[in-house]
Amino acid sequence: MNSTNGNKFSIRELSGAMGDFGTLIPLAAGYIVVCGLDPAALLITVGIISVLTGFVFKLPIPIEPMKVLAAIAIAQTWDPSLIYASGFAMGITWVLFSVTGVIELIAHYTPHPVVRGIQVALGVMLAIQAINLISTWWLLGAIALLAALLFRHNRYIPAMLMIMALGIAISLYRGFPSEQSLIGFSLPALTTFDLRDLWPAMLLGGFAQIPLTATNAVLSTSSLLKTYWPDQNVKPRTLSLSIGLINLGLPFLGGMPICHGAGGLAAKHYFGARTGGGNISIGLIEIITGLFLAGLAALVFANFPEAVIGAMLLLVGIELIKFIKTVRWGWEYIPLTVTVVLSVIFNMAYGFLAGLAVFYLIRYYYRN
Repeated sequence: MNSTNGNKFSIRELSGAMGDFGTLIPLAAGYIVVCGLDPAALLITVGIISVLTGFVFKLPIPIEPMKVLAAIAIAQTWDPSLIYASGFAMGITWVLFSVTGVIELIAHYTPHPVVRGIQVALGVMLAIQAINLISTWWLLGAIALLAALLFRHNRYIPAMLMIMALGIAISLYRGFPSEQSLIGFSLPALTTFDLRDLWPAMLLGGFAQIPLTATNAVLSTSSLLKTYWPDQNVKPRTLSLSIGLINLGLPFLGGMPICHGAGGLAAKHYFGARTGGGNISIGLIEIITGLFLAGLAALVFANFPEAVIGAMLLLVGIELIKFIKTVRWGWEYIPLTVTVVLSVIFNMAYGFLAGLAVFYLIRYYYRN
């Protein structure tokens, strides 16, 4: 079924929209279980953002947690106020990057092999993480992988719906009986934070998040959108503004820091999403779940089998690694390789800067 605004609503679109659950589920579970975020608020805010991005972009724009901030917050058991402050600080940062044109300058001077290097590095890191997760239950991981490959193009039984149903069934089996209320209406309250937490939040995790968001959530996502939808032109400045505005509002609704991401986009596309209809559909489901089934969702988040998540991440990782083929054979493989190796060994900031340096040094050498 098609809508008048260009979005499509189908089982396949809905299945594809679940593609970025591989990062959403474990990090959301950590925020809920470790840091004490309200599961209803988290689901409702993610749902609202999914619906809005579907209507605005008409593309399956990924909605996922800011990974560096999430990892640090969960590892250090941040309280909700500090999490909200970090999100608001990120909102200010990315709005400024957009309106001042800083992100466009970064995009202009970032060459194609470095962008692809970031994407390939992300694919390698996802694949490594995936294998570790699958190793927790090899048989289940193999079953999930086989289902994904066999039903990837099935119009009636999409792969992601099968994988998610399998994971939810196992998590419910693991979680029952539960003493918490699993079903019931819950409307999250408005939240706030201490303005004095803004700077500590940046020092503790915000500054470390910026390079990953710039390279993966903005530059690589913009490039990948152009690859998948050549007739569309979602510029880095637009994605930066989108991330900024999202995070300016979420802290007051109990949401976690959110960004876009090349991995999530590749996952959505791999599993069948082609328009914003999937985002709208899954967003409405998330809102309804947050309002009426928050306890049940929290149980699923906390008990979702890692092997199933690993299977999802492995396929996405391989999909991203394939983009190495889009780089011309020759000296451009040198900065690409440097970007990938240093990103995987250290982090994407080092890989990005080293790849830039090597690219411009080699180009200067050839011109002179």
